[in-house]
Amino acid sequence: MDVKAVVEELYRSDSRRVFATLIRLLGDFDLAEEALHEAFAAAVEQWPAEGVPENPRAWLVSTGRFRAIDALRRKSRESPLPPDLPGNKSKGNKIDGLFCSSSSSSSSSSEEVEDDRLRLIFTCCHPAIAPATQVALTLREVCDLTTEEIASAFLTTPATIAQRIVRGKQKIRDARIPYKVPAGPDLPDRLEPVLAVIYLVFNEGYSARRADLSEEAIRLGRLVRELLPDPEVTGLVALMLFQESRRKARTTPEGDIILLEDQDRRLWDRAMIAEGMELSARAGTSGVYALQAAIAGVHAEGTTDWGRVVGLYDRLFDLQPSPVVALNRAVAVAMKDGPAAGLDAVDELMDELPEYYLAHATRADFCRRLGRKEDAKASYQKALDLAKQEPERKFLQGRLKELQS
Repeated sequence: MDVKAVVEELYRSDSRRVFATLIRLLGDFDLAEEALHEAFAAAVEQWPAEGVPENPRAWLVSTGRFRAIDALRRKSRESPLPPDLPGNKSKGNKIDGLFCSSSSSSSSSSEEVEDDRLRLIFTCCHPAIAPATQVALTLREVCDLTTEEIASAFLTTPATIAQRIVRGKQKIRDARIPYKVPAGPDLPDRLEPVLAVIYLVFNEGYSARRADLSEEAIRLGRLVRELLPDPEVTGLVALMLFQESRRKARTTPEGDIILLEDQDRRLWDRAMIAEGMELSARAGTSGVYALQAAIAGVHAEGTTDWGRVVGLYDRLFDLQPSPVVALNRAVAVAMKDGPAAGLDAVDELMDELPEYYLAHATRADFCRRLGRKEDAKASYQKALDLAKQEPERKFLQGRLKELQS
Protein backbone atom coordinates (compact mmCIF):
# COMPACT_ATOMS: atom_id res chain seq x y z
CA MET A 1 0.00 0.00 0.00
CA ASP A 2 1.24 3.49 -0.88
CA VAL A 3 0.74 5.13 2.51
CA LYS A 4 1.86 8.52 1.26
CA ALA A 5 -0.86 8.45 -1.40
CA VAL A 6 -3.41 7.43 1.26
CA VAL A 7 -2.41 10.38 3.45
CA GLU A 8 -2.55 12.78 0.51
CA GLU A 9 -6.03 11.57 -0.42
CA LEU A 10 -7.20 11.88 3.18
CA TYR A 11 -5.85 15.41 3.32
CA ARG A 12 -7.74 16.29 0.15
CA SER A 13 -11.02 14.69 1.23
CA ASP A 14 -11.08 14.97 5.03
CA SER A 15 -8.69 17.67 6.22
CA ARG A 16 -11.37 20.34 6.63
CA ARG A 17 -13.61 17.93 8.54
CA VAL A 18 -10.72 17.17 10.88
CA PHE A 19 -9.99 20.88 11.14
CA ALA A 20 -13.60 21.72 12.03
CA THR A 21 -13.67 19.10 14.79
CA LEU A 22 -10.33 20.32 16.15
CA ILE A 23 -11.77 23.85 16.37
CA ARG A 24 -14.63 22.49 18.46
CA LEU A 25 -12.20 20.63 20.72
CA LEU A 26 -9.53 23.34 20.98
CA GLY A 27 -11.59 26.50 20.61
CA ASP A 28 -9.07 28.38 18.45
CA PHE A 29 -8.56 28.63 14.67
CA ASP A 30 -4.78 28.95 14.69
CA LEU A 31 -4.29 26.24 17.31
CA ALA A 32 -6.56 23.90 15.33
CA GLU A 33 -4.65 24.65 12.10
CA GLU A 34 -1.33 23.81 13.78
CA ALA A 35 -2.83 20.66 15.27
CA LEU A 36 -4.16 19.61 11.86
CA HIS A 37 -0.74 19.81 10.23
CA GLU A 38 0.88 18.08 13.22
CA ALA A 39 -1.59 15.22 12.89
CA PHE A 40 -0.96 14.70 9.18
CA ALA A 41 2.80 14.94 9.73
CA ALA A 42 2.48 12.24 12.39
CA ALA A 43 0.50 10.07 9.97
CA VAL A 44 3.28 10.32 7.37
CA GLU A 45 5.82 9.27 10.01
CA GLN A 46 3.87 6.51 11.80
CA TRP A 47 1.53 4.84 9.33
CA PRO A 48 4.19 3.25 7.11
CA ALA A 49 5.34 1.21 10.13
CA GLU A 50 2.09 0.88 12.09
CA GLY A 51 -0.37 0.64 9.22
CA VAL A 52 -3.32 2.86 8.37
CA PRO A 53 -5.75 2.90 11.33
CA GLU A 54 -9.26 1.53 10.98
CA ASN A 55 -10.74 5.02 11.43
CA PRO A 56 -8.16 7.44 9.98
CA ARG A 57 -10.21 10.58 10.61
CA ALA A 58 -10.68 9.77 14.31
CA TRP A 59 -6.95 8.98 14.59
CA LEU A 60 -6.08 12.35 13.05
CA VAL A 61 -8.45 14.24 15.35
CA SER A 62 -7.13 12.47 18.45
CA THR A 63 -3.50 12.90 17.44
CA GLY A 64 -3.97 16.57 16.57
CA ARG A 65 -5.74 17.24 19.86
CA PHE A 66 -3.05 15.63 21.99
CA ARG A 67 -0.25 17.28 20.01
CA ALA A 68 -1.93 20.64 20.77
CA ILE A 69 -2.19 19.78 24.47
CA ASP A 70 1.50 18.82 24.55
CA ALA A 71 2.43 22.09 22.86
CA LEU A 72 0.40 24.06 25.40
CA ARG A 73 2.04 22.17 28.25
CA ARG A 74 5.44 23.24 26.99
CA LYS A 75 4.35 26.84 26.58
CA SER A 76 2.72 26.93 30.03
CA ARG A 77 6.08 26.20 31.64
CA GLU A 78 7.41 29.40 30.12
CA SER A 79 4.39 31.71 30.39
CA PRO A 80 0.82 31.74 31.76
CA LEU A 81 -1.91 30.12 29.67
CA PRO A 82 -3.93 32.44 27.42
CA PRO A 83 -7.07 33.51 29.33
CA ASP A 84 -9.39 32.85 26.39
CA LEU A 85 -8.74 29.10 26.00
CA PRO A 86 -11.76 26.83 26.60
CA GLY A 87 -12.30 26.27 30.31
CA ASN A 88 -9.46 28.52 31.48
CA LYS A 89 -11.52 30.58 33.92
CA SER A 90 -9.43 30.13 37.06
CA LYS A 91 -5.75 29.99 37.93
CA GLY A 92 -6.08 26.46 39.20
CA ASN A 93 -7.11 24.85 35.92
CA LYS A 94 -4.72 22.35 34.37
CA ILE A 95 -4.23 21.94 30.65
CA ASP A 96 -5.72 18.47 30.65
CA GLY A 97 -8.84 19.94 32.25
CA LEU A 98 -9.09 22.61 29.59
CA PHE A 99 -10.00 20.08 26.95
CA CYS A 100 -12.04 17.60 28.94
CA SER A 101 -15.12 19.82 28.81
CA SER A 102 -14.75 20.35 25.07
CA SER A 103 -14.25 16.65 24.41
CA SER A 104 -17.16 15.58 26.56
CA SER A 105 -19.52 17.94 24.73
CA SER A 106 -19.02 16.28 21.37
CA SER A 107 -22.61 15.04 21.27
CA SER A 108 -25.01 17.68 19.96
CA SER A 109 -28.14 18.90 21.67
CA SER A 110 -31.49 18.65 19.91
CA GLU A 111 -31.03 22.24 18.70
CA GLU A 112 -27.74 21.51 16.95
CA VAL A 113 -26.66 19.53 13.90
CA GLU A 114 -24.25 16.61 14.13
CA ASP A 115 -21.77 18.17 11.78
CA ASP A 116 -18.79 20.24 12.89
CA ARG A 117 -18.38 21.84 9.48
CA LEU A 118 -21.91 23.19 9.64
CA ARG A 119 -21.15 24.69 13.05
CA LEU A 120 -18.02 26.19 11.54
CA ILE A 121 -20.01 27.76 8.70
CA PHE A 122 -22.41 29.44 11.14
CA THR A 123 -19.45 30.67 13.18
CA CYS A 124 -17.76 32.16 10.13
CA CYS A 125 -21.07 33.69 9.01
CA HIS A 126 -21.84 35.38 12.34
CA PRO A 127 -23.48 38.83 11.88
CA ALA A 128 -20.66 40.46 13.84
CA ILE A 129 -18.40 39.69 10.85
CA ALA A 130 -18.61 41.81 7.69
CA PRO A 131 -20.50 40.00 4.87
CA ALA A 132 -17.56 39.92 2.45
CA THR A 133 -15.35 38.57 5.22
CA GLN A 134 -17.94 35.92 6.13
CA VAL A 135 -17.78 34.40 2.67
CA ALA A 136 -14.00 34.63 2.29
CA LEU A 137 -13.39 33.17 5.74
CA THR A 138 -15.78 30.29 5.21
CA LEU A 139 -14.42 29.39 1.78
CA ARG A 140 -10.91 29.36 3.23
CA GLU A 141 -11.51 27.66 6.57
CA VAL A 142 -14.37 25.31 5.74
CA CYS A 143 -13.55 24.38 2.14
CA ASP A 144 -9.78 24.93 2.01
CA LEU A 145 -9.88 27.14 -1.07
CA THR A 146 -6.69 29.13 -1.53
CA THR A 147 -6.73 32.89 -1.30
CA GLU A 148 -6.05 32.95 -5.05
CA GLU A 149 -9.12 30.81 -5.79
CA ILE A 150 -11.32 32.97 -3.56
CA ALA A 151 -9.92 36.15 -5.11
CA SER A 152 -10.81 34.81 -8.56
CA ALA A 153 -14.38 34.13 -7.43
CA PHE A 154 -14.67 37.64 -5.95
CA LEU A 155 -12.88 39.38 -8.84
CA THR A 156 -10.42 40.92 -6.38
CA THR A 157 -6.81 40.43 -5.28
CA PRO A 158 -5.36 37.65 -3.10
CA ALA A 159 -3.97 40.30 -0.73
CA THR A 160 -7.47 41.68 -0.16
CA ILE A 161 -8.83 38.22 0.56
CA ALA A 162 -5.95 37.44 2.93
CA GLN A 163 -6.68 40.62 4.89
CA ARG A 164 -10.36 39.70 5.16
CA ILE A 165 -9.52 36.25 6.48
CA VAL A 166 -7.14 37.63 9.10
CA ARG A 167 -9.73 40.21 10.21
CA GLY A 168 -12.40 37.50 10.38
CA LYS A 169 -10.34 35.27 12.66
CA GLN A 170 -9.47 38.23 14.85
CA LYS A 171 -13.14 39.17 15.13
CA ILE A 172 -14.10 35.63 16.16
CA ARG A 173 -11.43 35.72 18.89
CA ASP A 174 -12.14 39.25 20.11
CA ALA A 175 -15.93 38.91 20.08
CA ARG A 176 -15.79 35.35 21.49
CA ILE A 177 -18.18 34.21 18.76
CA PRO A 178 -19.56 30.82 19.80
CA TYR A 179 -18.88 27.69 17.78
CA LYS A 180 -22.45 26.47 17.40
CA VAL A 181 -25.53 26.46 15.21
CA PRO A 182 -27.94 29.20 16.37
CA ALA A 183 -31.27 28.07 17.76
CA GLY A 184 -34.87 29.28 17.75
CA PRO A 185 -35.66 32.79 16.45
CA ASP A 186 -31.99 33.61 15.74
CA LEU A 187 -31.69 30.94 13.07
CA PRO A 188 -33.67 32.50 10.14
CA ASP A 189 -31.73 35.80 10.35
CA ARG A 190 -28.46 33.91 10.25
CA LEU A 191 -29.46 31.80 7.28
CA GLU A 192 -28.96 34.18 4.34
CA PRO A 193 -25.15 34.45 4.52
CA VAL A 194 -24.88 30.71 5.11
CA LEU A 195 -26.85 29.97 1.95
CA ALA A 196 -24.73 32.47 0.02
CA VAL A 197 -21.57 30.71 1.15
CA ILE A 198 -22.90 27.26 0.28
CA TYR A 199 -23.88 28.40 -3.21
CA LEU A 200 -20.51 30.06 -3.78
CA VAL A 201 -18.81 26.81 -2.78
CA PHE A 202 -21.01 24.94 -5.24
CA ASN A 203 -20.29 27.39 -8.05
CA GLU A 204 -16.55 27.22 -7.41
CA GLY A 205 -16.70 23.45 -7.75
CA TYR A 206 -18.98 23.60 -10.77
CA SER A 207 -17.04 26.21 -12.73
CA ALA A 208 -13.62 24.79 -11.79
CA ARG A 209 -14.72 21.19 -12.50
CA ARG A 210 -14.10 20.22 -8.87
CA ALA A 211 -16.91 17.74 -8.25
CA ASP A 212 -15.78 17.29 -4.64
CA LEU A 213 -16.64 20.90 -3.81
CA SER A 214 -20.02 20.74 -5.53
CA GLU A 215 -20.86 17.50 -3.73
CA GLU A 216 -19.82 19.06 -0.42
CA ALA A 217 -22.03 22.10 -1.05
CA ILE A 218 -25.02 19.85 -1.76
CA ARG A 219 -24.28 17.86 1.41
CA LEU A 220 -24.12 21.04 3.49
CA GLY A 221 -27.31 22.30 1.86
CA ARG A 222 -29.10 19.11 2.83
CA LEU A 223 -27.87 19.47 6.42
CA VAL A 224 -29.15 23.03 6.65
CA ARG A 225 -32.48 21.89 5.22
CA GLU A 226 -32.74 19.20 7.92
CA LEU A 227 -32.18 21.91 10.48
CA LEU A 228 -34.54 24.44 8.92
CA PRO A 229 -36.89 23.26 6.13
CA ASP A 230 -37.27 26.80 4.83
CA PRO A 231 -38.45 27.29 1.20
CA GLU A 232 -35.23 29.11 0.32
CA VAL A 233 -33.06 26.30 1.70
CA THR A 234 -35.17 23.80 -0.23
CA GLY A 235 -34.89 25.96 -3.34
CA LEU A 236 -31.11 26.16 -3.06
CA VAL A 237 -30.75 22.37 -2.77
CA ALA A 238 -33.04 21.93 -5.79
CA LEU A 239 -31.04 24.49 -7.78
CA MET A 240 -27.74 22.76 -7.03
CA LEU A 241 -29.19 19.36 -7.95
CA PHE A 242 -30.49 20.65 -11.29
CA GLN A 243 -27.12 22.16 -12.15
CA GLU A 244 -25.11 19.16 -10.95
CA SER A 245 -27.34 16.83 -13.00
CA ARG A 246 -25.81 18.35 -16.17
CA ARG A 247 -22.17 17.93 -15.18
CA LYS A 248 -21.41 15.02 -17.56
CA ALA A 249 -23.06 16.77 -20.50
CA ARG A 250 -21.56 20.24 -20.18
CA THR A 251 -18.05 19.37 -21.44
CA THR A 252 -16.48 17.11 -24.05
CA PRO A 253 -14.04 14.35 -23.00
CA GLU A 254 -11.28 16.85 -23.82
CA GLY A 255 -12.79 19.40 -21.42
CA ASP A 256 -14.34 21.71 -24.01
CA ILE A 257 -17.51 23.55 -22.97
CA ILE A 258 -20.86 22.46 -24.45
CA LEU A 259 -23.58 25.10 -24.25
CA LEU A 260 -26.92 24.16 -22.70
CA GLU A 261 -28.76 24.16 -26.02
CA ASP A 262 -26.17 21.76 -27.51
CA GLN A 263 -25.93 19.31 -24.61
CA ASP A 264 -26.87 15.65 -24.96
CA ARG A 265 -29.73 15.49 -22.47
CA ARG A 266 -29.42 11.73 -22.30
CA LEU A 267 -26.33 12.34 -20.17
CA TRP A 268 -28.27 14.35 -17.58
CA ASP A 269 -28.68 12.60 -14.22
CA ARG A 270 -32.40 11.80 -14.10
CA ALA A 271 -32.36 10.88 -10.40
CA MET A 272 -31.00 14.31 -9.49
CA ILE A 273 -33.53 15.97 -11.77
CA ALA A 274 -36.41 14.04 -10.19
CA GLU A 275 -35.30 15.05 -6.71
CA GLY A 276 -34.80 18.62 -7.87
CA MET A 277 -38.31 18.72 -9.32
CA GLU A 278 -39.81 17.47 -6.06
CA LEU A 279 -37.88 19.98 -3.96
CA SER A 280 -38.58 22.85 -6.37
CA ALA A 281 -42.31 22.16 -6.15
CA ARG A 282 -42.07 22.34 -2.36
CA ALA A 283 -40.03 25.55 -2.47
CA GLY A 284 -42.49 27.44 -4.68
CA THR A 285 -41.36 30.67 -6.35
CA SER A 286 -41.36 33.20 -3.53
CA GLY A 287 -37.59 33.51 -2.97
CA VAL A 288 -34.38 34.13 -4.92
CA TYR A 289 -33.08 30.56 -4.77
CA ALA A 290 -36.55 29.09 -5.26
CA LEU A 291 -37.00 31.14 -8.44
CA GLN A 292 -33.59 30.12 -9.79
CA ALA A 293 -34.50 26.51 -9.10
CA ALA A 294 -37.78 26.99 -10.95
CA ILE A 295 -35.86 28.36 -13.96
CA ALA A 296 -33.44 25.42 -13.89
CA GLY A 297 -36.43 23.10 -13.62
CA VAL A 298 -37.92 24.49 -16.83
CA HIS A 299 -34.70 23.58 -18.66
CA ALA A 300 -34.85 20.08 -17.18
CA GLU A 301 -38.37 19.40 -18.47
CA GLY A 302 -37.23 18.56 -21.99
CA THR A 303 -37.98 21.39 -24.42
CA THR A 304 -37.35 24.74 -22.74
CA ASP A 305 -40.33 27.10 -22.57
CA TRP A 306 -38.44 30.36 -23.01
CA GLY A 307 -41.50 32.53 -22.45
CA ARG A 308 -41.90 30.97 -19.03
CA VAL A 309 -38.21 31.47 -18.33
CA VAL A 310 -38.45 35.17 -19.17
CA GLY A 311 -41.42 35.51 -16.83
CA LEU A 312 -39.51 33.83 -14.00
CA TYR A 313 -36.53 36.11 -14.59
CA ASP A 314 -38.87 39.10 -14.39
CA ARG A 315 -39.95 37.95 -10.93
CA LEU A 316 -36.36 37.22 -9.93
CA PHE A 317 -35.28 40.70 -11.01
CA ASP A 318 -38.02 42.21 -8.83
CA LEU A 319 -36.49 40.42 -5.83
CA GLN A 320 -32.86 40.81 -6.84
CA PRO A 321 -32.42 43.72 -9.27
CA SER A 322 -28.81 43.01 -10.26
CA PRO A 323 -27.15 43.42 -13.68
CA VAL A 324 -26.20 39.72 -13.69
CA VAL A 325 -29.87 38.72 -13.34
CA ALA A 326 -30.70 41.17 -16.12
CA LEU A 327 -27.98 39.60 -18.30
CA ASN A 328 -29.42 36.13 -17.80
CA ARG A 329 -32.86 37.51 -18.63
CA ALA A 330 -31.42 38.99 -21.84
CA VAL A 331 -30.26 35.52 -22.89
CA ALA A 332 -33.76 34.18 -22.33
CA VAL A 333 -35.22 37.10 -24.30
CA ALA A 334 -32.87 36.32 -27.19
CA MET A 335 -33.97 32.68 -27.19
CA LYS A 336 -37.61 33.75 -27.17
CA ASP A 337 -37.61 36.81 -29.46
CA GLY A 338 -34.34 36.57 -31.39
CA PRO A 339 -30.75 37.84 -30.99
CA ALA A 340 -31.60 41.45 -31.89
CA ALA A 341 -33.90 41.75 -28.87
CA GLY A 342 -31.25 40.12 -26.71
CA LEU A 343 -28.54 42.46 -27.99
CA ASP A 344 -30.64 45.53 -27.18
CA ALA A 345 -31.06 44.27 -23.62
CA VAL A 346 -27.35 43.47 -23.20
CA ASP A 347 -26.18 46.82 -24.59
CA GLU A 348 -28.12 48.53 -21.80
CA LEU A 349 -26.09 46.56 -19.23
CA MET A 350 -22.53 46.88 -20.51
CA ASP A 351 -21.71 49.99 -18.45
CA GLU A 352 -22.66 48.04 -15.31
CA LEU A 353 -20.64 44.93 -16.22
CA PRO A 354 -17.45 46.22 -17.85
CA GLU A 355 -15.21 43.55 -16.26
CA TYR A 356 -17.63 40.61 -16.41
CA TYR A 357 -16.45 38.31 -19.17
CA LEU A 358 -19.85 36.65 -19.62
CA ALA A 359 -21.43 39.99 -20.52
CA HIS A 360 -18.94 40.45 -23.38
CA ALA A 361 -19.26 36.81 -24.41
CA THR A 362 -23.05 37.10 -24.50
CA ARG A 363 -22.89 40.27 -26.57
CA ALA A 364 -20.41 38.58 -28.92
CA ASP A 365 -22.76 35.64 -29.42
CA PHE A 366 -25.69 37.88 -30.31
CA CYS A 367 -23.54 39.84 -32.77
CA ARG A 368 -22.32 36.58 -34.31
CA ARG A 369 -25.88 35.37 -34.82
CA LEU A 370 -26.80 38.70 -36.42
CA GLY A 371 -23.87 38.53 -38.85
CA ARG A 372 -22.05 41.46 -37.22
CA LYS A 373 -18.70 39.75 -37.55
CA GLU A 374 -16.34 42.57 -36.49
CA ASP A 375 -18.43 43.48 -33.44
CA ALA A 376 -18.55 39.81 -32.49
CA LYS A 377 -14.76 39.44 -32.76
CA ALA A 378 -14.16 42.54 -30.64
CA SER A 379 -16.51 41.33 -27.90
CA TYR A 380 -15.11 37.79 -27.94
CA GLN A 381 -11.60 39.21 -27.59
CA LYS A 382 -12.65 41.36 -24.64
CA ALA A 383 -14.28 38.32 -23.01
CA LEU A 384 -11.12 36.29 -23.61
CA ASP A 385 -9.00 38.99 -21.97
CA LEU A 386 -11.19 38.81 -18.86
CA ALA A 387 -11.81 35.04 -18.62
CA LYS A 388 -9.67 33.14 -16.12
CA GLN A 389 -10.75 29.48 -16.34
CA GLU A 390 -9.00 27.55 -19.11
CA PRO A 391 -12.15 25.80 -20.48
CA GLU A 392 -13.88 29.17 -20.87
CA ARG A 393 -10.80 30.64 -22.54
CA LYS A 394 -10.58 27.67 -24.93
CA PHE A 395 -14.25 28.07 -25.86
CA LEU A 396 -13.80 31.79 -26.59
CA GLN A 397 -10.66 31.13 -28.62
CA GLY A 398 -12.62 28.61 -30.68
CA ARG A 399 -15.34 31.17 -31.41
CA LEU A 400 -12.74 33.72 -32.48
CA LYS A 401 -11.08 31.18 -34.75
CA GLU A 402 -14.43 30.43 -36.40
CA LEU A 403 -14.99 34.14 -37.11
CA GLN A 404 -11.48 34.62 -38.52
CA SER A 405 -11.70 31.72 -40.96
